[in-house]
Amino acid sequence: MSAALPVHLGDQRVATIQATTQGATLMYEAAWLSNPDRFPISLSMPLQHEPHGSDLVWPWLMNLLPEGEPLRAMTRVLGAAPEDALGVVARVGGDLAGALRIAPQPPTGEPGYRAIPDGAALGRIIDELPARPFLAGDEGVSMSLAGAQDKLPVALVEGRIAVPIHGAPSTHILKPDNPRLAGSVHNEALCMVLARRVGLDVAAVSTGLAGGRAYLLVDRYDRVGSGVSTGRLHQEDFCQALARAPAAKYEFNGTGTRGPSIADMFALVRRHMTARDTNRLLDAVIFNIAIGNVDSHAKNYSIMLGADGARLAPLYDLMSGLAWQGITENHAQAIAGQRRGRHIHGRHWRRMAEAAGLSARGTIRRVEQVTSRLLHELTAVAAEVAAMPTGTGMLDIFREQIERRATEVRANARVDGTPDPDAHEDGAPSLGASAYSRPR
Repeated sequence: MSAALPVHLGDQRVATIQATTQGATLMYEAAWLSNPDRFPISLSMPLQHEPHGSDLVWPWLMNLLPEGEPLRAMTRVLGAAPEDALGVVARVGGDLAGALRIAPQPPTGEPGYRAIPDGAALGRIIDELPARPFLAGDEGVSMSLAGAQDKLPVALVEGRIAVPIHGAPSTHILKPDNPRLAGSVHNEALCMVLARRVGLDVAAVSTGLAGGRAYLLVDRYDRVGSGVSTGRLHQEDFCQALARAPAAKYEFNGTGTRGPSIADMFALVRRHMTARDTNRLLDAVIFNIAIGNVDSHAKNYSIMLGADGARLAPLYDLMSGLAWQGITENHAQAIAGQRRGRHIHGRHWRRMAEAAGLSARGTIRRVEQVTSRLLHELTAVAAEVAAMPTGTGMLDIFREQIERRATEVRANARVDGTPDPDAHEDGAPSLGASAYSRPR
């Protein structure tokens, strides 16, 4: 790999990443700094003539890559070291989250799509993902997504699923069922559709079957258009914006660096976005508590970046952990010190509001509104998901558990409750993993 790695937006060179003995630096190109449509590639690395140091560049790069076993499997195929973020990104930077291409050379072939012939072939690809994430090593394939779960960027071309090659943009993310968590596709589809019906801005989803495997198909909100005319929109997650490594995505973790808190996230939004985005973030936090989404960590919130500024991205990766045995009950961020959803009372919401610069009375009122709307829509949402190709599965179980928790959250918000001795009880997800990576 060259010591200098160019960063492109379309045909324009935006910045150059330079390997150093300490890690890497990033310097914006003069032409980009004078472009009327310029924007920073990260809120943590504002537009400037001086280079940004490794303390900012390295976390941003690491957050473009998968975590845990998917990262180890991908680097085994590529013959790279998992800790060599710059070298790995140089190999897989043809299609990333956001709008940028990071590669030492332009694609050698014509950008396009390789059709997957049928469901059986797609099923085989899904089965191979644990050993070969993102089809690493395939001719013309260069792509990556963050996270600890198996997934595959794909494109819908004339209604058929295809693999992007030679730097062509993917349009969807395919997420297979998780063999360790029965009904994971139904669960996520239910939570995503429920968020939409509640009024939250959320990525659109559908489900499918391939070779006996169920999968969720998620529209990429960082893409616009379709087919060969698909364009990319830039985005980053909250860990990138706050210059935190992927392992620090949970507020409480074992890295020695405390992860982003709810207050940190609201401060970021207030600093760079609008009051509308602040309200959207509050609704998302309430919704995740109400459905028991213990994995709503800082990498599961993102920001759209463009010449017109920053705004909160649509929600994604919404899933309830209530129905599975062995999943931690602790949420990724505490609500005023309390991490267990069933123990969050009015006093916790009010203290959270105070720390986040929100109206305490307005926050309690919003908890009531979001949970009431959720409960009103839940049955209809379950019917909508049941009509998808994967059928009913465990939908009734997931629906019942969410209904119970949302009812509890709404009732508890009206009272202060009693002090909770387990407010800081441990049980945070393991480093570099998802709370749903495996039963615990």
